[in-house]
Amino acid sequence: MISFDDNDYGETDILKGLLAGVAGGLLASFLMEQFQAAWNAASEAMSSEKKRGGRKADPATVKAANAISEKVTGRKIPGDYKPMAGEVVHYGMGAGSAAVYGILAEVAPIVTVADGAAFGTGVWLLADELAVPAAGLSKSPKEIPLTTHVYALASHLVYGWITETVRRAVRRAL
Repeated sequence: MISFDDNDYGETDILKGLLAGVAGGLLASFLMEQFQAAWNAASEAMSSEKKRGGRKADPATVKAANAISEKVTGRKIPGDYKPMAGEVVHYGMGAGSAAVYGILAEVAPIVTVADGAAFGTGVWLLADELAVPAAGLSKSPKEIPLTTHVYALASHLVYGWITETVRRAVRRAL
């Protein structure tokens, strides 16, 4: 049983927490993408509607990468580099959020409640539902279908659970 006043490593080490968090966040970001690909494939297989052609809007990660590129270089990211730039933003956000989580898990172990589900829910709420729309990188949450919110929340629950599972294992190994 976990006591939320203490961690189960016998010591509090911010650097070890940060490293364990980053390791968990990177793997969780990868597996979150795999979950999303499987969800999308299943949704398409179950859908009777034909996909309409046309240009899809860039995902928020690509929009964020473009905004950063414009601030730093004064230029947008060339089309060929957009997918890679989106991945860099996705993994950077995943690793960065998990680094903070890993540190917090060292000093306030209660953040690990529900095996990372609370963390995943928090990232979904703060990033997807608040920060991304506020930055103009997506529509307002009110304009997004409920099914998309459920998809995003489920993806972040996967991210949170994997982050915590890996963080805990790496932290014990350190």
